[in-house]
Amino acid sequence: MIKKYFVLICIITSAVLIIVATFNYPGGSLFDKNSIGFDWSGNFFSHLFAPKAINGSENTGRIWAIIGMAFQSIGYGTFFINMANKISSKLWAKILKFIGVINIVFIFLIATPLHDIGTISIVLTLLGLFTISIYIIKSKLHFLKVCCVFCLITYYCFFALYGFGYLGLTVIMQKIFSICSLILVVGLEYFTKKEDFLDV
Repeated sequence: MIKKYFVLICIITSAVLIIVATFNYPGGSLFDKNSIGFDWSGNFFSHLFAPKAINGSENTGRIWAIIGMAFQSIGYGTFFINMANKISSKLWAKILKFIGVINIVFIFLIATPLHDIGTISIVLTLLGLFTISIYIIKSKLHFLKVCCVFCLITYYCFFALYGFGYLGLTVIMQKIFSICSLILVVGLEYFTKKEDFLDV
């Protein structure tokens, strides 16, 4: 039972712990150094991992955020490894397994002083989801096709907004693509099977 729902358990645990971290974040945002608490439209999730909050207070939410990222890294890594076992192409199966193994380390690095290196996991996750989406689009799983396309669009919008310097919108889009990818991962994990990709 635990093995079957391992990815779901990791993702739910991660989400709960991250939310707990936001409730324990002292304050300070990109737009108001003296604001109280975590501002969903003014703080990046990465602010939860710093020893000190933007307002200078000790970040009591940090430990919850770090543990939450540990669960997320394991959950996402396991997801890509599981999806690799459903894909018919041996080459892409190996690539997805590689992404899964690497992401277990790199996603967690986001919560450490090696945050910038850890952001490589975003690129790897996007590559993995893009690869899986190609297979989904070629399958008969019509609802998941829409979910894949929508999720990828939110990723691209995030990168575009960040690149053009629209930090206010980037902060909001980070929350949107994070939620979309969590939902998509759960959907792909539990509503696809190897037989769906036999003819792809």
